[in-house]
Amino acid sequence: MADKMQRFVDINARMPDKRTADARRTDFGEIYDPYTPARATEQSSRCEQCGIPYCQIHCPLQNNIPDWLRLAAEDRLEEAYALAQATNTFPEICGRICPQDRLCEGSCVLEQSRHGSVTIGAVEKHITDTAWEQGWVKGPAPTQERAESIGIIGAGPGGLAAADALRTAGYQVHVYDRYDRAGGLLIYGIPNFKLEKEVVERRTRLLADSGVVFHQNFEVGKKGKQHATLAELREKHDAVLIATGVYKARDLNAPGSGLGGILAAMDYLTASNRAGLGDRVAGLKDGSLNAEGKNVVVIGGGDTAMDCVRTAVRQGAKSVKCLYRRDRANMPGSMREVSNAEEEGVEFVWLAAPEAFLGDDTVSGVRTHMMRLGAPDASGRQTPEIIDGSSYTIDADMVITALGFDPEDLPTLFGEPTLPVTDWGTISVNPVSKMSALPGVFAAGDIVRGASLVVWAIRDGRDAAGAIHQFIQRKDTAPAPSGDLP
Repeated sequence: MADKMQRFVDINARMPDKRTADARRTDFGEIYDPYTPARATEQSSRCEQCGIPYCQIHCPLQNNIPDWLRLAAEDRLEEAYALAQATNTFPEICGRICPQDRLCEGSCVLEQSRHGSVTIGAVEKHITDTAWEQGWVKGPAPTQERAESIGIIGAGPGGLAAADALRTAGYQVHVYDRYDRAGGLLIYGIPNFKLEKEVVERRTRLLADSGVVFHQNFEVGKKGKQHATLAELREKHDAVLIATGVYKARDLNAPGSGLGGILAAMDYLTASNRAGLGDRVAGLKDGSLNAEGKNVVVIGGGDTAMDCVRTAVRQGAKSVKCLYRRDRANMPGSMREVSNAEEEGVEFVWLAAPEAFLGDDTVSGVRTHMMRLGAPDASGRQTPEIIDGSSYTIDADMVITALGFDPEDLPTLFGEPTLPVTDWGTISVNPVSKMSALPGVFAAGDIVRGASLVVWAIRDGRDAAGAIHQFIQRKDTAPAPSGDLP
């Protein structure tokens, strides 16, 4: 048992040991070593056990963070895992990739009082990794099987979270995904140094072993025996959840943007992740998707840009620069990721934006103009303004654009022109019922809210599962269990 909590006065915040930058640059392994049990207990005991837990309030999943920190401090890890799993379908993933510095840890009272936040993410990772090692992690185990079937389009975090909850309630769950592996962004978009793929694959294996049926290489709206339209899926299932995410790269409209060597972030990251999974990737072999020996410029300031610059370092780039049109304080990406990238040799060029791309057939440089921050826009953020006469050229053999993602045209893609979408192309749903204007068709995650965090996709998937359960209950005429999902 812990002597007491609230030990932040005599114990400093300490993250797990981090491998040196020189070592990290040579491989794609996760950069943090695991906590020792003693260190995890020590760091958990720093929690102040606030009367108003801002860490929990600012977690999209409303995780019971103070409670499982206390259990971890008392070395009651199996109970701590049970509590973490109760609100989070994938705590072992969130402990690795959530931007804790912007969410729970950034809201920690100790961080605000300058004592240093409790290392919530690292403790969560310790709890869940221990749970896997000890065999405490179990797949969905419905108390009774239901006849109704649910079709889920998309095997990313939102779709998988919904699948877990619905299968637990006894539904027959089928997940349809265009890729050859389940996991979506978790598999193909996030590099191994943040999330090793076995962490995702063991969870999807657990779902499959529990009765969730995965249909890989399945494209909704495409002709062929292994494909189907949305209308056909609606006929087959009692309800359908669309959780495709958003993958359409935003265009960069500048002279020369069509030159060779200018890549979309997801194409670049997918190639690297496929190689890490053992796939043969032509673009890596011929060099078109390989940064080795090149001057690389990444344009963007979010977490995807951070993934790109750090991948380029590991591929052996000659130099890596990140251009962002605002300053460091206004960067949307995780500050922890920025620091990790700087340690690994990435150069950040703040208040800079591309004016044009130079080269004949292939890019050779980025003409860049400097920016200043002007008056705030409607969102309250200062608007970047070009400084006249500030242009200069940055050498570049490869340019990666990481400017965000937009939805694909799903009504056309799915062969369902009546599927309602917003002006931004996201699916329009009732915010309470999560259902679209098409009866029995629900949507969740980025395809509703726009590009966002994995933790929000998990929250949305869980909420959508509850809404689907209520929809099915209302349809039933025979007596059936009522209430929320188990």
